[in-house]
Amino acid sequence: MIATALAFAAAVLAVAGLAAVCPPRERERAGRALGLVRALATLGRRAAGGRGAPRDLEQRIAAAGSPGGLGQRELLAAKLAAAVLAGLLATPLAAVAPGRLGALMLAAAPVAGFLAPDLWLRRRAAERARAVRRGLPGMLDLLRVSVDAGAALPAALEQVGARASGPLAAEWTAVAREVALGVPLADALDGMAFRLPQDEVRALHGALERARRHGAPLGRTLAGQARDTRVALRRHVQEEAAKAGPKIQLVVALLLVPSVLLLVAAALAAALLDSGGLPAV
Repeated sequence: MIATALAFAAAVLAVAGLAAVCPPRERERAGRALGLVRALATLGRRAAGGRGAPRDLEQRIAAAGSPGGLGQRELLAAKLAAAVLAGLLATPLAAVAPGRLGALMLAAAPVAGFLAPDLWLRRRAAERARAVRRGLPGMLDLLRVSVDAGAALPAALEQVGARASGPLAAEWTAVAREVALGVPLADALDGMAFRLPQDEVRALHGALERARRHGAPLGRTLAGQARDTRVALRRHVQEEAAKAGPKIQLVVALLLVPSVLLLVAAALAAALLDSGGLPAV
């Protein structure tokens, strides 16, 4: 039993370490995670009976791009279902865990399950923010060219959004469509800034508002914004590169190396048990 528990812990640590170090396939991972959250949301709605959700979820869901059309109630239901399922899955493991580890697992598993959808949502929002930062400078250059050619801002946003891809292009296309349906441009831009809460997008939103109110040349404003976003993008890339090394070292030290040591301990424990050196548990 001791060898089995050590081998299981080693496998868990090894899988977690490899998942943290190896680059995943984003689309496949996002599709599987979204399907799991949808299934948990269905279970949670049936169990919770349609209770309300906290208002702060709206901002986080919008920042993540409202994946799969999930709303606040659906996400809260998924959190409740994940907490219940995590507690059920931890019960048989806690029964064989040594000492007080079983009680700790029973207490921590529902909390981890409840927070897991929040972690998934935060990761999606971070991936979306990185995609926006990468695409913003080039798209601002295209927007400036369209505006200098005589197109109005909503038409220029639609033209650039149709030619590009990614979350920023989708948001610019949505702004143009809202304006075409009669929504004021200021309100449409406010909605874009709400769904893209990055500093660069907020700065662009403020610059467009100032240019609209004071009649400043829009092309010059967009050129300045493109220059500033390139500087910000270079700074973010440098910061992420500086953090990558310590993160990999931390994963190796806390996950991969302990998994190897646990495998060695499991082999030694199995050998001692077979030779009668330790009493079987």
